[in-house]
Amino acid sequence: MRTSAAGVLSLLMLGGPAAAQDTGGPLSAIDWLSQSVATPATAGTVAPSLDEPPVTEAGGALPATVTTSSLDGPSPDGVGLIAPAVSGLPKDLWGAGLTREIAERLVTHPDDDLPALRQLFLTMLLAEVAAPVDAGGRGELLQTRIDKLLAMGALEQAAALIEAAGDTTPDLFRRSFDVALLTGAEDRACESMANAPHLAPTVPARIFCLARSGDWDTAALTIRTSRALNQISADQEALLSRFLDPDLFEGEPVPPAPSPVTPLDWMIYAAIGEPLPTEGLPIAFSYAEIGPRAGWKARIEAAERLTRAGTIPPNVILGLYTERDPAASGGVWDRVAAFQAFDAALTAGDATRVAAALPVVWERMQEVELEVPFATLFGKALQEVPLTGEAAAIAFRVGLLSPQAEMAARRHSPVNAEDAFLMALAVGDAKEAVPPDSLARAIQAAFREPTPSTEAQALLDENRKGEAIVVAIDNIARGVQGDLRGVTEGLSLLRVAGLEAVARRTALELMILERRG
Repeated sequence: MRTSAAGVLSLLMLGGPAAAQDTGGPLSAIDWLSQSVATPATAGTVAPSLDEPPVTEAGGALPATVTTSSLDGPSPDGVGLIAPAVSGLPKDLWGAGLTREIAERLVTHPDDDLPALRQLFLTMLLAEVAAPVDAGGRGELLQTRIDKLLAMGALEQAAALIEAAGDTTPDLFRRSFDVALLTGAEDRACESMANAPHLAPTVPARIFCLARSGDWDTAALTIRTSRALNQISADQEALLSRFLDPDLFEGEPVPPAPSPVTPLDWMIYAAIGEPLPTEGLPIAFSYAEIGPRAGWKARIEAAERLTRAGTIPPNVILGLYTERDPAASGGVWDRVAAFQAFDAALTAGDATRVAAALPVVWERMQEVELEVPFATLFGKALQEVPLTGEAAAIAFRVGLLSPQAEMAARRHSPVNAEDAFLMALAVGDAKEAVPPDSLARAIQAAFREPTPSTEAQALLDENRKGEAIVVAIDNIARGVQGDLRGVTEGLSLLRVAGLEAVARRTALELMILERRG
């Protein structure tokens, strides 16, 4: 199930694994890439390790202020999908920041932000901005951004960024190949490999593509030759041979899955009738189960994970929830039933049925943290339904979590201090509102007198706005865990950095969503 480039941008406007060293040099947020093509040791520029500065031949460390930059042509690190006029981010987002330090912040940033902050972070990864001052045309930050997108499950966005940059290097092709595998475009991946003579496919990738093209004899010969030359292990030989002819191995134990599982591994195990569950794998693998090859329940659960991550548009889960009648009860089927009952009531314009169905579906959406996608789908329509009591209170909050938050606030009559504070936040007038609790007081402080953290302010003063924004997001995450000072500092930085709308949406989510660690 693929979205267009326009769909990727529309999704962004709506709103992991441990860091590892990639063999190509740039920092990587993923360690599960398929070894689809060989990457020569001399290819690309090998970046310094995380814990050591670069060393000259004389043995001394280069000073941190020494930078280099290519003067002949645009840097691949400046490639993006969203222009500054659309992203709201400045062209010089990274300013005086250095590639390695920026990359470290991106890689180590956790992937469990509030929805508004997650969309901001995704936008930063996809924004068209100037390359860092020391980029030198190497594309290190580009690869780090792509890897972070993959780690977050943003495969369509990563694919679009790779396409914009051109998947002409082995490192970028590996990523493009895996995205194609997980999004059901494996034939296209093999065709691209065949049409790129500068790429050297590894044995498993060669076998996979030969089989996809129907050249079984060459594939079988390649397996035997590769094993004789010790280019593949005995387990790899057994698995690849089973892939070519599963009937020959009927009744024999399947070779154990490797760790980590790569997309190519996943595809081969699925092809031999032993699919590996995606729930315990990195979120990117969920893409492999939202297509028609998987069962309905698996598709729903995979789409829920990706929707919660903010990497696919909410209309995907809308389509899956309403595809057919629930097959049973409990778990995902209760969500399907509640969603369908609400959707039917709203479509019929029956206020009584909506009032009965809304509390149930809202509770189901809270269970899987899909409140904001639900609000994106239904927030505007709910404002047109006359409701009272509990249903009205929920509809008000749904409206505040939607793109029509200000409209919902202006049409609402507050029933308590929390309502009044939420309305003030939505319309940008939180300074004089009465905060109902300690979280509200921490939020209001950022709107009365913005005070970023010392670290974030120092980065701003050094013309490193992008890094300061990442620090602000991290500060707010700290606040969600209980340190309310982080809420004040993070929201303050967003406002100082000119991201007022993001600050308001984040504040509303802090108040409405139950995210307390």
